[in-house]
Amino acid sequence: MDELLKHAAAVLTTTAARWLTLTTVVSPELLGLPPAVGEWSATECLLHLIDTERSVFPVRIRALLAGQDFPGFNPNTQDIVDEAQSVYDLAELFARLRGDNLELLRKLSVADLQRQARHAELGMVTLSELIHQWAGHDLMHLVQAEQALMQPFIQGSGPWQPYFAAHLATVRS
Repeated sequence: MDELLKHAAAVLTTTAARWLTLTTVVSPELLGLPPAVGEWSATECLLHLIDTERSVFPVRIRALLAGQDFPGFNPNTQDIVDEAQSVYDLAELFARLRGDNLELLRKLSVADLQRQARHAELGMVTLSELIHQWAGHDLMHLVQAEQALMQPFIQGSGPWQPYFAAHLATVRS
């Protein structure tokens, strides 16, 4: 279980740096392109991660530590973020929130990982399961964002398009 805390912290530490890099070098226009109708753009993935850093993971960790039940989360009801902020400013906000949440993670002990509480939709869950879900959630949305960024390049790759078939199917299915 101690390995879980180390591995999760390692993954969660890389995410903010990745977003800061993406938003520094990739244009806001490209970051804002959805891969397909109804799919999230890279920017929308970042907005979702900000929302979960504010309202989901720290709230759930504290609830589990206290043995308190907690509600589900609907990603389609994200908190409002100042539309005037640049995508880089959003990445900086995410990095600040993530830094705070990594401090929370670092305070957890191996014994804490067995703590339980009831999730409104999933039933009894452990802190260990939540930590696994948090790291997986981060990686899933990085993949989703990067697949969105890939689409214009795939479309322009001419005869090489078939090499990307799996990535097109993943994004569009």
